[in-house]
Amino acid sequence: MTRKTRPVSWIGAALKEFNTFPQPARSICLNALTIAAEGGKADVAKPMHGFGSGVFEIALPLQGEAFRVVYAVQLAEEIWVLHAFQKKSTQGVKTPKREIDLIGDRLKRLKEMLG
Repeated sequence: MTRKTRPVSWIGAALKEFNTFPQPARSICLNALTIAAEGGKADVAKPMHGFGSGVFEIALPLQGEAFRVVYAVQLAEEIWVLHAFQKKSTQGVKTPKREIDLIGDRLKRLKEMLG
């Protein structure tokens, strides 16, 4: 049985930010997105709370840095990457409020756009 792989779409600003990640971080995140596109969930991905179901965060610690990619699986036929950022604070696991607000804003606009 062949599994249907869903396309992965990017909000432009998220892709631009993602492209600044070091190559090893990009590879791991792209692999996790591929797993999501095939209907699975990578070990580095976890549900992101506060946005309803279907929003996940790839949390990647790499060489003392923390990289995050946030994607939604329940919008249209695609998987949408909403945000990618490097978490500056290594103290505490909380995602900074400005990042949360940005994700919420992009999710809202995307839902409106996809109607």
